[in-house]
Amino acid sequence: MQMLIDLFSTDYGLMSLAVIVILIAMWIWFTILFLGKIRLGEDPEQAKQALPKS
Repeated sequence: MQMLIDLFSTDYGLMSLAVIVILIAMWIWFTILFLGKIRLGEDPEQAKQALPKS
């Protein structure tokens, strides 16, 4: 319990929390970016069929 209190109430805890949130956001961003680049590198006919119809 003391660990959670330190995480949310001290300056070093809040900075650690900020770093964790930024790392998770970067993980999501780079995953989306790389998957998009991989899809663009495929055969154009296959990529066209993989796109959702809207």
